[in-house]
Amino acid sequence: MNEKFLKAMFNSSKVPVIDFGLSDILQQAQKLVGKLSISGVQPKLSVKLDKKQNMLIVVSEGGEYILKPQTATFPHIPENEQCCMDIAQELDIEVPLHCVIPLKDKNLAYVVKRFDREKGNKVHQEDFAQILEANDKYRGSVEQIGSKLKEISAAPGYDAQLLFERVVLNFVLANGDAHLKNYSISYKEDGIRLTPAYDIVCSRLAIPDEQEESAININGKKNRLSREDFDKLADYLNVPLKVRYEKVEGKLEVMKKRIKASRFSKADQNKFLDIIKERLRRLGLSE
Repeated sequence: MNEKFLKAMFNSSKVPVIDFGLSDILQQAQKLVGKLSISGVQPKLSVKLDKKQNMLIVVSEGGEYILKPQTATFPHIPENEQCCMDIAQELDIEVPLHCVIPLKDKNLAYVVKRFDREKGNKVHQEDFAQILEANDKYRGSVEQIGSKLKEISAAPGYDAQLLFERVVLNFVLANGDAHLKNYSISYKEDGIRLTPAYDIVCSRLAIPDEQEESAININGKKNRLSREDFDKLADYLNVPLKVRYEKVEGKLEVMKKRIKASRFSKADQNKFLDIIKERLRRLGLSE
């Protein structure tokens, strides 16, 4: 991490220390039971930077970052999310600042800067499970998200395009766990807008026998998705033809560069590249 990034991420010139290990995560999380609203099955901690000690500490209020450690069930998730978010950023898809940092026991944790905070103030934010009043984050469709987004966004056409680009990216990167809670809006001074993209992982790499290609319906389907399904979604969202796939078409080398620079093993790097190539072929896109 260079000094410019550290300044933007932590307002510091040094990588902060984390004074607990993987075995301490559950104990740290238990301190916050009933105090956090961060959802998901992966353990997550709200942390802030103690500037005097240059240390990330667990807090119940005033968190500046979300910390996600390794999991026993799905190894290498921090490296996976870091790589996928780096790819998204490289493809000009807006994402929050993020990095991986070693815990005290050298296990890696993924740390992402909260984008619902601005200058210490909380920015009201809602995910689409809340907006659509869904009891199950896996029941629903991208079309439902898009329809509601176009209804409430201050920039409906542009936000619909951004949504479509993220759905395509999730498919190309084989993120089969992008559910209703993985798409959100922020209430800004200039109106409601789609938030930056987050929680992007190659779930197919972590779960090779994953049952579904999409966590929520696209053109009424979660599996065997094709170019036709995405084109119908784009038609529904009124996304112009010329911009539909421009973020990913012909960008294999860009993605490959990020994958090769990742902390994945060589074997996992090659598996990930094979997954991406297969998805691009199914969309009829050039590499």
